[in-house]
Amino acid sequence: MQPGSSNYLPVRDDWLARHQEPILDAALPIVDAHHHFYDRPGWTYLANEYRADAASGHDIRATVYMQAQTRYRRDGPEAMKPVGETEYVVASTSAAGKNPPRLAQGIVGHADLRRGASVRAVLEAHIEAGKGRFKGIRHLTTWDADSSLMNPLSAGPRGLLLDKTYREGLAELAPLGLSYDAWLFFPQLPELLDLAKAFPDTRIVVNHCGGVVRIASYENRRDQVFESWRASMRELSRLPNVYVKLGGLGMRINGFDFEKGADPPTSEHLAQTWKPWMETCIEAFGADRCMFESNFPVDKGSYSYATGWNAFKRLSKSAGADERRALFEGTVSRVYRLA
Repeated sequence: MQPGSSNYLPVRDDWLARHQEPILDAALPIVDAHHHFYDRPGWTYLANEYRADAASGHDIRATVYMQAQTRYRRDGPEAMKPVGETEYVVASTSAAGKNPPRLAQGIVGHADLRRGASVRAVLEAHIEAGKGRFKGIRHLTTWDADSSLMNPLSAGPRGLLLDKTYREGLAELAPLGLSYDAWLFFPQLPELLDLAKAFPDTRIVVNHCGGVVRIASYENRRDQVFESWRASMRELSRLPNVYVKLGGLGMRINGFDFEKGADPPTSEHLAQTWKPWMETCIEAFGADRCMFESNFPVDKGSYSYATGWNAFKRLSKSAGADERRALFEGTVSRVYRLA
C-alpha cells in the first residue's frame, strides 16, 4: 500500500508494527469524523482496509466518509461523475447494516461549485444516491505561492473562496440541508472567514486544524506560522456556523516529522506535539464545535490508527464528561445529522 505521490507519506506496515500500545479508555464511544477510501495506482485503501484499522481496539461506532476522488462515474456528463463516489461508498458499506462500526454513516462528496447555481442538479443526484447518508460537499481550495506544496489532485486556483460563481454554487448547499467542508492552507483562513460571514446559515467544517503548513517556505518561520494560524482560528471561532476537525496532523506538509523516527511515535509523543494546536482550537471553538478525526489512510504514514486515537484520548483526559463526549461523538453526530 504505497501512495503514488510525493505529497503523501508512504505507509510502511512493517515500521508501524514496531510500536504497539494498550488501548486507553477502550469503552469510550467514537465517531470518526473524517476518513477516505482510496483506489489509486499503487494505493488501495477501501472498506476492508479501514475496517481492519478500526478493529484495533477502540470503540468506533460510526464514521463520516470524506471525498477522495474514488470510483467516479466513467461515463455520462462530466458534472455528474463525482456522484459515482457516493454510489460506490453506499454500495460498499451497506452490508454491515447497523452493526458497528457503521462505515460512512455520513458521506461528504464532491461537486464543482464553480458551476454556480447549476450545481444543484449534482447535489440532488448525490442526495438521491446517498440514500439518507449524504450530508455535504467538499470542493478543495488549497493554494499557495510556494508551488512545492501543491498536490496536483487537490490544487485550486488562487482566491477560489472569494470567487463569485463559486459562491453561487456554495449558496445551493444550505437550502438542501448540506454542509461545506473546507480544506485549505492556513494563509487562506482569512478568505474562509469572509466566506463564512457571507453564508451564516451554512455549516462550515474546517478540516485538519485549519491547514497547518510548516515545511518548504514556511519551515524557517514556524513561530510566525503558529501565531498567524492562531489569530486566524480565533477570528473564525467567533462565527457560530464554523466547526473544526481535530486531526490531520500526520501529513507531510505539517512538518512534524513523525515518519523520520526509527520507530513510530508513541501516543504520548503525538499528544505533546499536537497540544498547542489542538488546545488552541478547543479553547477557541469549545468542545461543542470540535470533533476528532483519523484522516486515514493519509495520516497512516505517520502512526497507527490505535496510537492516533490514544493520543486524542490523552489530549482530552482533563476535559469533563460532556466535553469529552462532544469531542469524540457528539459534535460530529450533530453537525452531520447522523441517525
